[in-house]
Amino acid sequence: MGRQDLVIRAYSSECPSNFFSFTKVYKRVAAELISELIPEGHITTHLTSLALLELKSNGGCSSHKQLQKLEYYWQQPVPTALAQVDREKIYQWINELSSPETRENALLELSKKRESVPDLAPMLWHSFGTIAALLQEIVNIYPSINPPTLTAHQSNRVCNALALLQCVASHPETRSAFLAAHIPLFLYPFLHTVSKTRPFEYLRLTSLGVIGALVKTDEQEVINFLLTTEIIPLCLRIMESGSELSKTVATFILQKILLDDTGLAYICQTYERFSHVAMILGKMVLQLSKEPSARLLKHVVRCYLRLSDNPRAREALRQCLPDQLKDTTFAQVLKDDTTTKRWLAQLVKNLQEGQVTDPRGIPLPPQ
Repeated sequence: MGRQDLVIRAYSSECPSNFFSFTKVYKRVAAELISELIPEGHITTHLTSLALLELKSNGGCSSHKQLQKLEYYWQQPVPTALAQVDREKIYQWINELSSPETRENALLELSKKRESVPDLAPMLWHSFGTIAALLQEIVNIYPSINPPTLTAHQSNRVCNALALLQCVASHPETRSAFLAAHIPLFLYPFLHTVSKTRPFEYLRLTSLGVIGALVKTDEQEVINFLLTTEIIPLCLRIMESGSELSKTVATFILQKILLDDTGLAYICQTYERFSHVAMILGKMVLQLSKEPSARLLKHVVRCYLRLSDNPRAREALRQCLPDQLKDTTFAQVLKDDTTTKRWLAQLVKNLQEGQVTDPRGIPLPPQ
């Protein structure tokens, strides 16, 4: 399919009512996503450009202004990274997401190319019916959650769709619309799962990757949105009982929420919220003393340090900070990590200053 077969237009309300069946998908999922988190726990993205496209020739732009904008971006030079990818194939795969016979392979190929196509996110968001098709992939897995019958084949397929949603969540031109559509809520049932089988672990890990891509941007609208949802208790449960990789991503999400002033105030507003966070972090420190992980410890220490910026939480931490963070338990683990050692030293210093005013060692509930 050539460029001449494509019509650029804004996403309209002409979405077809029928959705699509699914076939097989190859085994390639969350390990690829998690590689983006190492070593600093940051989800990287190279999505910086903008291009809006719509497939097939039976539509039109919803306004002259939109058409001008679309034509402008369409005329921009193709980025060097994209030169390595057959752009015509990208158009073809996006188009094939609409077909039951071709969607499986299209999901696989597009998820592989998401890092090398800078404008893939706007392409996906504005192409006709594509996001609805990705959501259909997600919803089709719900019956396999309870009872937990998810197979590796099902997990791999939906993780390809989630990888494309992470691409959309990462892009500055599609992120706000992604949040406005409340698409992250479709992922929360996956975060509720507790099965420790590999298909479920991949599913949770990839779902966390989408949320992680959102919080990495440090944008206020992302934090405001997440605080209206149940993401904090979901992350805390995974931090307590997930695999090391899942714990790392979940703790990273909590850390980014805490680093926002609104997020810190929200968690420290009530005794119940703070105590739940402090309890889980304490359990993690105890577990890390037995099974060290420098990467995970880094995020745990940063969460504690940020909590110490809140006066009420600081008073509580003077009483409940784990002893392992005060002695030399993690000296060997952190010997080459100057950043975490500096954070830990600052945490201890913060808690040494001033006098404890609350004998219970917990934030007082609002009066």
